[in-house]
Amino acid sequence: MTETNTTPKNDLPAVYIDDILMSLKYFTDEHEAHLKIIDPQVCIRCTGKPCVQFCPVGAYRTQDGGTVQIAFQSCVECGTCRVMCPPANVSWKLPRGGFGVAYKFG
Repeated sequence: MTETNTTPKNDLPAVYIDDILMSLKYFTDEHEAHLKIIDPQVCIRCTGKPCVQFCPVGAYRTQDGGTVQIAFQSCVECGTCRVMCPPANVSWKLPRGGFGVAYKFG
């Protein structure tokens, strides 16, 4: 009788998010932000601040007084913030043509 290995074989390489983020190119539109907080008072009243927790690149930061600041320059345009904000207080749109993040694979 032969013994079988019941542990699934993991053929996928390890993924390091910092390495992936370093390969991105950002073309920042300093004149027209594609992310904005609609009403800062809503953020002050928000107790959980899920935008700070769910943004994969940490573009959202809680400031003194409970307001939230967005570093839109580091946004990877995933859209998580607009989905995970319970009061829908994030205005998110695609950057103007020629701006935003440029992904490259391979």
